[in-house]
Amino acid sequence: MEDLLEEKGWSKVEFARRLGCSQKHVSQLLSGKVPLTDDMAVALSSVLGGSVSFWLEREARYREALKLQEYYDRLESEADLLDEVPTKWLVQEGCIKSYRHRGQQLAELLRYFGVARVDAYQECYGKPAAAFRASSKFEMRAGSIAAWQRRAELAAEQVRTSPWDEKGFRRRLEDLRALTQETDPEVFVPRLVETCADVGVAVVFVRTPPKCPASGMTMWRKEKAILALSLRYKSNDQLWFTFFHEAGHLLLHGKKLLFIDFEGSGGLDPEKEREADDFARKLLIPPEHDRELRQLRTVDEVRAFAARIGIHPGIVVGRLQKEGIIGWSWKEFDRLKQRYDWDASGSIVARPCSED
Repeated sequence: MEDLLEEKGWSKVEFARRLGCSQKHVSQLLSGKVPLTDDMAVALSSVLGGSVSFWLEREARYREALKLQEYYDRLESEADLLDEVPTKWLVQEGCIKSYRHRGQQLAELLRYFGVARVDAYQECYGKPAAAFRASSKFEMRAGSIAAWQRRAELAAEQVRTSPWDEKGFRRRLEDLRALTQETDPEVFVPRLVETCADVGVAVVFVRTPPKCPASGMTMWRKEKAILALSLRYKSNDQLWFTFFHEAGHLLLHGKKLLFIDFEGSGGLDPEKEREADDFARKLLIPPEHDRELRQLRTVDEVRAFAARIGIHPGIVVGRLQKEGIIGWSWKEFDRLKQRYDWDASGSIVARPCSED
């Protein structure tokens, strides 16, 4: 407003005279110490031009800005959360904006998590993430786990699904087992997502932040199941085993539990993790093939066995390595796996075998 007075060449005394109020009131109005009333908006419209609604809207925006600044200043005392959560990574990934004021940055972080207060964040994300951190031998941070969980939730919101259909999901898993033979992510990723969406499961691929060594996660939102994959270890045997492991959680363990899985960890419930492992192992290579599996000794035998039972040979190699039948360093077998990576846009791309 003061710029308009300067433009017109009016002093505060002149301005007060034209408004028909005291110079003190004008000074308080210009400094924001008193609110702009409806009557004053009418007077400003007459003296300075502009509509009454223009002046009232300007006042509302100013008061909103003051309230926000007060909110940011209060939050600054709780801004330690910015150091627990991978804030810089979330900014780099385009999930949140960057602000210099730590209170404003914390407000942006709370919006990302969809909570109004820091204690609400701790209740919804901090406590569960800390529990998973304590269950693993890997170096991890509760805030990183929480950030990945939230990113998976937001990604799943974009996946339209039918209501959860347990029997339908069980039937689709056999088709998805055959999909393991397809190595091009431009083909198998959309087919996996669409097939699962038809039976109420939102499958999302979400890159993890530092200090979040998660491979997969399942959670529920009413009649919608969320199954998140991180592409940890970036090979098709790990990717598909994790998918079927998480599918096991959905089918075996009900809708109340959140499962976040880390390699080498028993999780919060080791028995349920063993059940999910067993579910994935038996679905990928049914037990009737166990004897033949343990007799495989050459790359050609692995290829022929995989073709006969309808899965990718890299998955057979992963199982043989896991059971100690072949060594992890046996390169001629390990080259049967398909490797993947993330591109700049966050999509999965296949890596040529020559990179291994």
